[in-house]
Amino acid sequence: MSTFDILMRQLWSMWTGFIALLPNIGIALILVVVTALVARLCRRIAARLTQHAHIRESLKQLVDTVVSIAVWVVGLMIAATVVLPGLTPASLVAGLGIGTIAIGFAFQDFFQNFLAGILIMVRQKMRIGDAIECNGIVGRVEHISLRETHVRKFSNELTIVPNSTLFKNPVEILTDKPHRRHEIVIGVSYDTDLDTAADVIRSAVEGLDVIEKDRRVDVFAKEFNASSVDFTVRWWSGSKPLDMHTSRDAVVRAVKSALDENGIEIPFPYVTNTFKEALSIRRLRQDAPRDDEPAQSDSDA
Repeated sequence: MSTFDILMRQLWSMWTGFIALLPNIGIALILVVVTALVARLCRRIAARLTQHAHIRESLKQLVDTVVSIAVWVVGLMIAATVVLPGLTPASLVAGLGIGTIAIGFAFQDFFQNFLAGILIMVRQKMRIGDAIECNGIVGRVEHISLRETHVRKFSNELTIVPNSTLFKNPVEILTDKPHRRHEIVIGVSYDTDLDTAADVIRSAVEGLDVIEKDRRVDVFAKEFNASSVDFTVRWWSGSKPLDMHTSRDAVVRAVKSALDENGIEIPFPYVTNTFKEALSIRRLRQDAPRDDEPAQSDSDA
């Protein structure tokens, strides 16, 4: 038998096999159409179930996507077993398991950020519009997706942060509550009566409208500094960065004005010079010429 005859026999065998599989292929196509309809129906049901749930919109979209993918996977597996009768669900599951391991190693970072995004959305502690700080990134949350979070810095630059970074590292949510505590350090001279200074500072801060009146103002003597005794002044105001800067500006201005009115010094740093050898000090007469002025002669007089 020639090579041509062998090739024609194989082609004929493939053609007859394809003709025999046509009914199975038709059934598989019908199953694919049914799968598309079932997936659409399941997505609508999932959308109705999550419509009144207090979850993020992106998390609702995730639920719809997962439901749709699950329906498609089951439908395609059934269609594949119809087209290829020798292919069993067990072999398909085994093949998917090996493929999943290979894909997992190849896209490890992607799936890590994906799962972190799901957990961040479920946790719901960090909201859109919150001011946060994480790993030196300070800004306002603009968007949370399944893979990344968009943080707009207060200087208007956009930082795209992988969700795994926000999940694995501590995140400080500055605007979690409407109010938070702020503080500054104020120094007074060593000859100042500390009780008087504390009363003056507290009265100046308590008289401001930008602070939270329901919270107390704390004035604590902190430490002996090089040129001053330092006080820590703490008050409560809005948690937004603008509230912090506004209240701090008002507190600094009010305390400075109050200390000036009461004659309390906010000292400059004092410097003490030490010389190894003693220096001679000479007192000059008022009528004596200075070194930079020439002495007057008798004729000039």
